[in-house]
Amino acid sequence: MNTVAQDAGLDAIEHASRDEIQALQLQRLKWTLAHAYENVPHYRRAFDAAGVHPSDLKQLSDIARFPFTTKQDLRENYPFGMFAVPREQVVRVHASSGTTGKPTVVGYTRRDIETWAALVARSLRAAGTRPGDVVHVAYGYGLFTGGLGAHYGAERLGCTVVPMSGGQTEKQVQLICDFKPDVIMVTPSYFCNILEEMRRQNIDPLQSSLRIGVFGAEPWTGQMRQDIETHAGIDAVDIYGLSEVMGPGVASECAATKDGPVVWEDHFLPEIVDPLTGEPVADGEPGELVFTSLSKQAMPVIRYRTRDLTRLLPPTARSMRRIGKITGRSDDMLIVRGVNLFPTQVEELVLKLPQLAPHYQLVLTRSGSLDELEVLTEAREEAGVLDAAEREQLGRRLQHDIKAMIGVSARVRVLECGQVERTLTGKARRVVDKRPR
Repeated sequence: MNTVAQDAGLDAIEHASRDEIQALQLQRLKWTLAHAYENVPHYRRAFDAAGVHPSDLKQLSDIARFPFTTKQDLRENYPFGMFAVPREQVVRVHASSGTTGKPTVVGYTRRDIETWAALVARSLRAAGTRPGDVVHVAYGYGLFTGGLGAHYGAERLGCTVVPMSGGQTEKQVQLICDFKPDVIMVTPSYFCNILEEMRRQNIDPLQSSLRIGVFGAEPWTGQMRQDIETHAGIDAVDIYGLSEVMGPGVASECAATKDGPVVWEDHFLPEIVDPLTGEPVADGEPGELVFTSLSKQAMPVIRYRTRDLTRLLPPTARSMRRIGKITGRSDDMLIVRGVNLFPTQVEELVLKLPQLAPHYQLVLTRSGSLDELEVLTEAREEAGVLDAAEREQLGRRLQHDIKAMIGVSARVRVLECGQVERTLTGKARRVVDKRPR
């Protein structure tokens, strides 16, 4: 047994053998399938239509015989049709944004909330957080799972929580200066706004009390991590989750390795499938991330298609598998004149130019039958005031890099510092699609 892991206060399952992990997964998966089939009409219909029964699961790989769950399934059963327990046993409800239709609603029993808090606590500990640390939570509170998920997990670990929520950037900076938190939990794009506000107030981010940033809720690149760590002097680690599966804490990165979020496989069974065919692919191969919950009471999810594109990687710092950096979402992929493009590809190229800030936006229009892409970015404040000729030269450099590395032609405009649209609370709006539908 790994005594170092024990001394670090890890849960036993975090350093268990693969055989032990898979035995627990199989036991819990059998319970989950039966629980869903017996209590959720949608799953009974879906299993019956696919010609499978929970008793057909004999080994973990048999999960591939069961049907997927999609966001559309959740919307069609709005609001409480996916619950597997009586509504009276649901102690909390969260919901995702309804910008493209009805929101997706999720429910939690008291035990679900306790499990969630324990997994976020485990995630924070992996990131280097310790009991007694002050944790500044700048994820949004309310129906969004980020704020309350982070809050309960930090309390569970024994931390002091500053429940700031999103927005009020000047006040964020004031409280960071006054309360001297050790850890901040926030989207990476909004943290860049906080750093910008610090510099506006002549506060050196490198002198702040922060030592750890736990970033999630949107895709971000390794180049963004490097930029944040350089300008804030912190360890930037990745936490992964989505409300339909639980919320933040489905997977989280270890500060010791920073090599991709560890999936907490005792509670979630991950798969990678071909996004077009739905067929499983081998570990290490790219595809769409799919999750089956293993312990959720109120709302089990079977083979939920996240639309996130990544790979499953072997264990390193823990005994559980990792996911690679999310390269994008299959429904975020842009097709510009036949070329597949993800916003994170542009982000990586923007941040390779030290004069450019980590703020950018892709604007899509159509001229006749042809799509047009314009990339808006801006000069970094530390670069000083760049004149029009210098900004134009930077734009040509980025334009060349986008064509060479991604294969798409784009107009690039390098604006003055502060002119690219900012997120006021959480996730950045990276794409503005003005093409006629």
